Amino acid sequence: MPSFKAFCWIPVVLFVFACNGKAPKQWTDLNSTVPQYDQLEYWAAHPLKTDSSDLVPSDLQDYRTLKEADVFFLYPTIYWQKRSDKLWNAPVDDPKLNERIDAASLKNQASIFNAVGRVYAPRYRQAHIDAYYAKDPGAAAKAFEIAYSDVRKAFQYYLEHYNEGRPFFIASHSQGTTHGMRLVKEFIDGTDLEDQLVAAYLVGIGVPAFYYNSLKPCTYPTEIDCICSWRTFRRGYYPKDHFSYLSDYINTNPISWTNEAASTDMHKGAILYNFDALEAGICEAEQHEGLIWMDKPKFKGSAFFVQKNYHIGDFNLFYLDVRENAINRLNTWLELNEEIQ
Repeated sequence: MPSFKAFCWIPVVLFVFACNGKAPKQWTDLNSTVPQYDQLEYWAAHPLKTDSSDLVPSDLQDYRTLKEADVFFLYPTIYWQKRSDKLWNAPVDDPKLNERIDAASLKNQASIFNAVGRVYAPRYRQAHIDAYYAKDPGAAAKAFEIAYSDVRKAFQYYLEHYNEGRPFFIASHSQGTTHGMRLVKEFIDGTDLEDQLVAAYLVGIGVPAFYYNSLKPCTYPTEIDCICSWRTFRRGYYPKDHFSYLSDYINTNPISWTNEAASTDMHKGAILYNFDALEAGICEAEQHEGLIWMDKPKFKGSAFFVQKNYHIGDFNLFYLDVRENAINRLNTWLELNEEIQ
């Protein structure tokens, strides 16, 4: 059985860990470092440093790439272990936590997007996983607000110092999407920045279809200035938080990129326990009441999928599908904006 780290260590989705952990008893204000985004050490990924988002699976070493865009990437919850100091928010200068972020999310998720451009991923004071299950909503809200304040500050710095009018993507997973969907609403929805947005991949958290005023869900593979979002589960399973099985979430099929159900012969490739080896033709995808349903994928080590919640693989399972889709959407943006290039 593959290790969590080898697959993509994102325990936020393996709820058995969340339920067995103990949430901080009370919210504790941070005395740790506030990230300063004019310093490279506060960027997990940045084009001026070598980092895990630069990695390319060996199967794709000769694969076509574009570099005309930027990608602002927000990683998921990695802060889940018990803390003796009872902090609700992770310090950004914890070397062990940062190593886990880089070895898991940057390597297995953010690297998808190095085909389309420069990847920026800020280190932020992420909320503890139990903020999602806290009995004290006020404390949890404070924790998420601290995390979002860092994300917001990082994006502002990116816009002011790095973007220079380039097209960009927003990409996020899980807690990253909790903040990413808010960031898109505040800075991009209905603003001039829509003209630069290629697409936003807000994955792993339900994004209501009515959340944005101007931005719409992506409905075909080359559409731009739109939102892609999905949550992946085994066929027949409903999560407990599915709100009476509502269907009014943005729900993108990450293989077909349309409302068409996708069979395994359409699946381009997953990155699983072996980062260097693509596993093609092992996944299907069908939209169902705001969820993506699929049968249990069949591959070496597939016993790992003991849970029916495949959130841990929301990006990994469709690694090459997302990578190619981002390239296709960027090509469309470049063609439509050829006169300003």
